[in-house]
Amino acid sequence: MKRTTTVLTLFLSFTALVHAQEPCSTGRYATDVFTNVSITSNIVYGQNTSFSNQNTSLKLDFYEPTGDTATQRPLIIWTHGGSFLGGSKTDADMVALSNAFAKKGYVCASIDYRTGFFPIDSANSVKAVMRAVQDLRASVRFFYKDRAENTNTYKIDTNNIFVGGSSAGAITALHLAYLDRSCEINGYVPQGVLSTLGGLEGNSGNPCYSSKVNGVINLCGALAQYGWLENGDLPLCSLHGTNDATVKYNRGIVNPGVALMYLDGSRMLHEQAQAVSVPSNFYTFYGAGHVPYLGNGATQVAYMDTTIRFVRDYLLERLGCSNPILQAANTPAQTANLYTFSECAGNIPEDFCTDASLNEVDKELTFSMYPNPSSSFVTVAFETASEKHIQLVDFSGRILVDEWTQEKVFTLDGELFHNGMYLLNVQEDKGKLGSRLLILN
Repeated sequence: MKRTTTVLTLFLSFTALVHAQEPCSTGRYATDVFTNVSITSNIVYGQNTSFSNQNTSLKLDFYEPTGDTATQRPLIIWTHGGSFLGGSKTDADMVALSNAFAKKGYVCASIDYRTGFFPIDSANSVKAVMRAVQDLRASVRFFYKDRAENTNTYKIDTNNIFVGGSSAGAITALHLAYLDRSCEINGYVPQGVLSTLGGLEGNSGNPCYSSKVNGVINLCGALAQYGWLENGDLPLCSLHGTNDATVKYNRGIVNPGVALMYLDGSRMLHEQAQAVSVPSNFYTFYGAGHVPYLGNGATQVAYMDTTIRFVRDYLLERLGCSNPILQAANTPAQTANLYTFSECAGNIPEDFCTDASLNEVDKELTFSMYPNPSSSFVTVAFETASEKHIQLVDFSGRILVDEWTQEKVFTLDGELFHNGMYLLNVQEDKGKLGSRLLILN
């Protein structure tokens, strides 16, 4: 078909661009290029005083690909959840994320930070957030120090340090990224308290070194005020469930069983980022609650898989890879299947649709789709009013829309999805298939 040939040519052009560049052309950072991960536990990166005035040693676990010889590697520092009252660097989601990205060639540090506050109220919870942010900044400085003093123990590319976290850890990472003026915190704690705590940078170790990072990963987190995200700030990556009752998807009181603080959730941050022209990759877990990727059940594992792939694509963009989705297809066989899976009308198996029988269609279903590209609503118009199965699929195989309609016109809200290329696949009840490439910007 002429249209299929055009789409194929477009994707082949993208592939040529991808394979012409580093660091992505070898498949590193996009796929699991390493089988095993080596972990060094309980590395001391700093120390400070806890909320109860106890001297606290701050430790991290370091994950790296076994046998890796690279000397400048992107680093992700992960920060655990636990409502700032508990949690650990060995929490299941921190371990899963660290292992997953180490296999792709990154190195990861899962950190412990100071937790606990009493009385459990709003003012003290703000102080707990500040202590966590100070410790996270100290961990960033720890790796800058290692590099600057020519020790190079951890072989870090300090131009590509990323911070991320889950729940309270995401709140911590977001505040490191966007709370950059001390006056912004004055409305939350009495004047002078921040100075007593050690200021924005804190006193948790490795002074005089940078705490600058190249991106922030927000998994079910929030920020005190979305307005702190301003033009020129760090690009953001967020994933969040619409039914999150602990850290709200929109805005509201963080409530892990007791009301702690009022924060702006991921949807508010994404809209603010768009308003001030800050790149924002945003994935919504429709109908999901808090940290839906945490657990060993099939549903939780699927959420974690989506999380890893979405964060991977964001990181590839930050590393300068021209097309993260196509970069994931590194072998000719995978590439061929990726280009032809649109013929399957959205029925995407794990091998990107290798069942040739699905392509045996007598006549193509015709329909129109406009505007395309689009930044908002897209209209899909059919010639007849018959029952049709409509699916919107991204290029990693995720089905994002799965609906039936008997109407001649179907409307898709493009604002619900992040910018990029998608396939709109339609199957009529008589067996006719049709596909269109949709670009959202």
